[in-house]
Amino acid sequence: SFIGEESVAAGEGSILTDNPTWIIDPIDGTTNFVHRFPFVAVSIGFVVKKKIEFGIVYSCIEDKMYTARKGKGAFCNGQKLQVSGQEDITKSLLVTELGSNRDPEAIKIILSNMERLLSIPIHG
Repeated sequence: SFIGEESVAAGEGSILTDNPTWIIDPIDGTTNFVHRFPFVAVSIGFVVKKKIEFGIVYSCIEDKMYTARKGKGAFCNGQKLQVSGQEDITKSLLVTELGSNRDPEAIKIILSNMERLLSIPIHG
């Protein structure tokens, strides 16, 4: 099976089944792309029985290829990636994205979540 983010965003229906399925977003960061903001990627995932097996993200502008496979780790241009050992959230940097849904109910949920996150004493 195949699920394309751009077609789903355009309103076409899509159902994730247990079948092996490719999930592809050919312009991940469409809003960035439209505004010529240079953070755009091609994202590809492969799912079997609704569980991710591997994923690939190619950051076009940076020329970086991120790959990950279940049980095998994650890599950037072949170099193994490691998570930080930081366990204290107050010494962490928070990164978030607001999304593009402007439905009033979705905005309430997003802002409520942001309020909870901003109440944590993080670095930034």
